[in-house]
Amino acid sequence: MTSPTEALVSRRVASSRRSPIELIRTGLSELISRRQLTRYLVGAELKRTHADTAFGQLWWILDPLLQMGVYYILVSVIFHRDTPDFPLFLFVAILPWKWFSTTLNEATLSVTGHNSLIRQIRFPKIILPSAAVVAGTVSFGFGLVALAMVYVFYLHRLSWWILAFPVIAMVQLVFTLSLGILFSALNAFFRDIQNVLRHVLRLWFYLSPGLYSLDSVVKDHPTAAFLLSLNPFAVLFHSYRDVTWGTTAPDWLGLGAVFAFSIVLLGLSVLVFKRVEPAFARILA
Repeated sequence: MTSPTEALVSRRVASSRRSPIELIRTGLSELISRRQLTRYLVGAELKRTHADTAFGQLWWILDPLLQMGVYYILVSVIFHRDTPDFPLFLFVAILPWKWFSTTLNEATLSVTGHNSLIRQIRFPKIILPSAAVVAGTVSFGFGLVALAMVYVFYLHRLSWWILAFPVIAMVQLVFTLSLGILFSALNAFFRDIQNVLRHVLRLWFYLSPGLYSLDSVVKDHPTAAFLLSLNPFAVLFHSYRDVTWGTTAPDWLGLGAVFAFSIVLLGLSVLVFKRVEPAFARILA
């Protein structure tokens, strides 16, 4: 009779012998085929993340509005930056960033936060970070109500280009999913990732044109502006603003580049996750 330890070793050996393409194909197939399990985990994640707050999902409406107020006072009142319709300019960056940062944090903790489930039940663990990302996306949907509330005051900014908003969000979703899968796997072995990530995200936001536009940087610091433009969120924020605040077409070329990069990163993330997945039960014991 095979012991649990011997079974774990045999699975790790079998996994190590599989080709990278086979591992990626298996991981993606698990993401697509286990929809029922994903729905269950998404529901559990939504209940868990909002069970201890009085407003629950309403915080996805209140929180970005409060952040917009703080940044508006900081940038417009204290630093006297004069940008037309500045609250809308801010909000269409704050809301997608809240979606990204909150979701990435939750996805990073998804494997280590379900150690008892991983030890007791055999299932594709890649569902855990993907469920966290889907749950964050559902919450982001509630945040769009806040965007509609802000838009009431800036209806002259509304155009048919707003219909491209879901396309931009889809690019961000793939980018977030790829990072969430990667970090959830690495965090199982290096717990410092979850601590460092909070500081990295804070710096990442300030290096992204969320409170400012790249056009304001180009004049005095062209080299810095070029480096900042390589940031995926420079493209995403710019595109969100194009279709909401700027009433123009998004940066299709930039979005295509970010999407292509995200697809490649997703494949690499799935490969890393599936390669180390057999060790989760031992590492998290």
